[in-house]
Amino acid sequence: MELRESKARAGLTALVLGVVLTLVLTACGGGGGSDDDSADGDGGTPSAGEGSSEEDGGGDDSEGEPRTLAQVTGESSITLTVTRAAREEGGFLTVEGTLHNGGGSAWGAAAWAGQEQELASNDFSMAGASLTAKSEGKKYLILRDTSGRCLCTRFDLNIAAGETVDWFAQFPAPAPETSEVDLQIGKLPPATFEIR
Repeated sequence: MELRESKARAGLTALVLGVVLTLVLTACGGGGGSDDDSADGDGGTPSAGEGSSEEDGGGDDSEGEPRTLAQVTGESSITLTVTRAAREEGGFLTVEGTLHNGGGSAWGAAAWAGQEQELASNDFSMAGASLTAKSEGKKYLILRDTSGRCLCTRFDLNIAAGETVDWFAQFPAPAPETSEVDLQIGKLPPATFEIR
């Protein structure tokens, strides 16, 4: 009887150690990936704090600050920064960044919704953004749902002086061999950046 109990205890101990070892290895190994990892492509709106790798055209540097792919300043001292550009499953490209109001007063531009009548209801948003792939001779417009809502950030009525806000916009993905695009919105100069 004692032999049976001691075998059962040894088996139980081995099982517990196996579970603990698995949990420890899982906790220590999180976040790493092989060079073949691709960007997450669930087709949804990117959530705040989602990371990205250098392979998807964006990401953070070693100090946790977003990497700047492009930056332009134009109308009313507005600075647009592109920090991430990732090809997603499903054939689209997600572009993310920040807008900074460097002017002395609140700023907003309903004209950023673009000239298309279908997008007018998006008001002050990234809906009027477009991507130009010069190597293809093509211009890509913002993606939208069946109700005409852009797959992009819609801002409040304005951005306060000195405020920085995050934005994202989704476009059809350029051809796989295209490595550079220009992002254009409003009266800002084009922001040129690389995609992979």
